[in-house]
Amino acid sequence: MSDVGKTEAELIKNRVEKVEKLRKLKINPYPAKSGKEYSNSRIKEIYTELIASSQTITAVGRVMAVRGHGKLKFLDIVDQSGKLQIILKVDETKRDQKVVELIDTGDFVEVSGKVILSNSGEVSLLAKNIKILSKAMRPLPSLWHGIKDEETRYRKRYLDLLLNPELRDLFIKKAKFWQVIRDFLIERGFLEVETPVLETTTGGADANPFMTHHDALDIDVFLRISMGELWQKRLLVAGFDKTFEIGRQFRNEGISREHLQDYSQMEFYWGYANYDEAMRMVEELYKSIAKEVFGTTKFEINGFSVDISKKWQKLDYVTMIKRYLKIDVLKASDMELRNKIVKLRLEHRKSDTRGRMIDALWKSIRGTIAGPAFLVNHPVEVSPLAKRMEKNPKLTERYQIIVAGSELGNGYSELNDPIDQRERFLEQAEMREQGDSEAQMNDEDFVEALEYGMPPATGFGLSERLFAFLAGKSVRECQLFPLVKPAKPLNENTNLTKNTNSHKSG
Repeated sequence: MSDVGKTEAELIKNRVEKVEKLRKLKINPYPAKSGKEYSNSRIKEIYTELIASSQTITAVGRVMAVRGHGKLKFLDIVDQSGKLQIILKVDETKRDQKVVELIDTGDFVEVSGKVILSNSGEVSLLAKNIKILSKAMRPLPSLWHGIKDEETRYRKRYLDLLLNPELRDLFIKKAKFWQVIRDFLIERGFLEVETPVLETTTGGADANPFMTHHDALDIDVFLRISMGELWQKRLLVAGFDKTFEIGRQFRNEGISREHLQDYSQMEFYWGYANYDEAMRMVEELYKSIAKEVFGTTKFEINGFSVDISKKWQKLDYVTMIKRYLKIDVLKASDMELRNKIVKLRLEHRKSDTRGRMIDALWKSIRGTIAGPAFLVNHPVEVSPLAKRMEKNPKLTERYQIIVAGSELGNGYSELNDPIDQRERFLEQAEMREQGDSEAQMNDEDFVEALEYGMPPATGFGLSERLFAFLAGKSVRECQLFPLVKPAKPLNENTNLTKNTNSHKSG
């Protein structure tokens, strides 16, 4: 029976009825096991061998198309590896003909038969037996039109992924992105570690944290805002020379093309090395990512032509601001910084500290830089965890990676002077008291760890924003299931099965 012209409600009702028909035939529409022997792509790879042996094999997949009628039908079934055509002839599938009549697009099926070439030369499986592995109650959106509304795509991401092979490929590539980073670091002697996600004091970044309550300990805790920076530095105190972590971190901030609140980050810490050594390794890492994940070093990003393979230039933080904005942030008074911000009509607050104002000025010119480049020599006011430069204590041994007008990595020689660190934490604490929710918290426990001695070290972090930029996508598009507001109240049950009895036995 054709589905053409039917409403979604009518199609759903028809499929629910088919489930009941299967049960009346003593057929479980949701069996626990399949007899899969080969992936669809593997069948196509060895089809000559399978045809020559005339062996019966079993394939599985979701039905994505049904063609033909009467005594001859064709199904396209799809698994993660690709598509396989199934040929259904009534005289071959007599035993399962009632099942065949109850199959719809979207159903998962198991098919046993012999591999042949169709009249058009397509590798196909001539079905002998067919079994439903999972009966779909809702019809799939059109393969041709897909889901166009962005919020609907994100809310029903499983359908977006199902109907869009390019999107599935994006996440396969993203998995490779993280694996390339992991392999690169392990090959150079770094140890992968896991540090706490829940913290009593956040650290390692300027960000507004999420807070929750720990019932067992009856304390409020924060979700981490960095990839265990202060924990990994404690590991340096403990005698580990090279560590890294890849995981999720959380910042209660705004959503944009470049920013999310829940995302993946990598940070490494390298004892007995400084930021110069780290910069050389990081440049090598980025070039490896470009070649191994994307197969190129040339990208078009946000209107910029970027070649990762070329030698990366170094840009001086203070000099860049002076060149573009005609102000020396090291010599200017707080009033002069504020007047410049007002004149440029930059977003600011009256309570902004000197560091916040300097950072705002830098960010106003960042978008003009194509890169790839290292931004270096940051003022100490914008770098609360970085080591001061010996030749100029007003500056720090810090660098940020600039690509296509954005920051795609941050690293520095780590501050290991406990007296200096305590003073900077206290400055940050005062900023928090004045209303700056993104200022860092005073972590006395970490300062105590530094008092036992931490070797000279360098650290670096990058997030999945780097992948999104190189892929030419928003960071939200590069998350499998980005957070969206619920379409309906959470307590409203809209499931098809809400009024049906459970078929589980206990």
